Amino acid sequence: MTLRTMLQFTKMHGAGNDYIYVDCFAQTAPADPAALARVMSDRHFGVGGDGLILIEPTQRGDARMRMFNADGSEAEMCGNGVRCVAKYVVEHGISQNNPLRVKTGAGVLSLEWHATGNPPRVQTVRVDMGPPILQPERVPTTLPSNHPSGAVVSEPLTVGEVEVAVTCISMGNPHCVIFVDEDAHLPLPDELVLGVGPIIETSEWFPNRVNVEFVQVISRGEVWQRTWERGSGETLACGTGACAVCVAGVLTGRTDREITNHLLGGDLQLAYPADGGSVYMTGPAVEVFTGVWPPA
Repeated sequence: MTLRTMLQFTKMHGAGNDYIYVDCFAQTAPADPAALARVMSDRHFGVGGDGLILIEPTQRGDARMRMFNADGSEAEMCGNGVRCVAKYVVEHGISQNNPLRVKTGAGVLSLEWHATGNPPRVQTVRVDMGPPILQPERVPTTLPSNHPSGAVVSEPLTVGEVEVAVTCISMGNPHCVIFVDEDAHLPLPDELVLGVGPIIETSEWFPNRVNVEFVQVISRGEVWQRTWERGSGETLACGTGACAVCVAGVLTGRTDREITNHLLGGDLQLAYPADGGSVYMTGPAVEVFTGVWPPA
């Protein structure tokens, strides 16, 4: 195999939620990205990451993002991933529009980037994540609506021997938010996240599987979050999940409309304005290294 046939990639992360990025403006997209995601994401025998993201040309924006989880399943959206797409697009001269428009499986998103230096080096990105989807059938979940908003809010469930209350929201991909007792150990205990998370992900309540967020409220403007991510297991951060937590905090009356969310990989800033429209997420985007696959 010659260097010309090798796949160029860039490893990036947003608050520790790390993905392998392939520039499909500069090279042909892989024929089987699902299989490639499974191999490259392996943290022992591959590059290592929470999944694979393709950056592709589109007529409906500056770039298109396709995102594949570590198990090869294609997901609609990734909030941390799309921030890194913005960083790549700007720093590699694909587009320097500000805001950028990136097409995703959840629609075309607007991303406002903040950079230092010349040429620009993107430090943070603010994403208009669009409005939350609250109707159960669109999340989707088989749980019934029990709230004036039309959402599933604090619905009690028994998972094994654990009693939880779930709030179900889609940010273009499905989320199940669980608030835990205020006196719970921080960071939240493994037996909850790693025990309950995978059971809920694949349960009959969520026909397309689901991302599960476990949250402790510190104050009305501050929370802790751990995430069991659909198709990848626990990740250090989940941007769409953090947005869902912001909305769930408002729906349950636990938090204000602007919060700081502490995740294992770093902090995200969230805002859900009173007009009930879009959720806004601001956070870092970091390049780790570049390489070729398979290795020489």
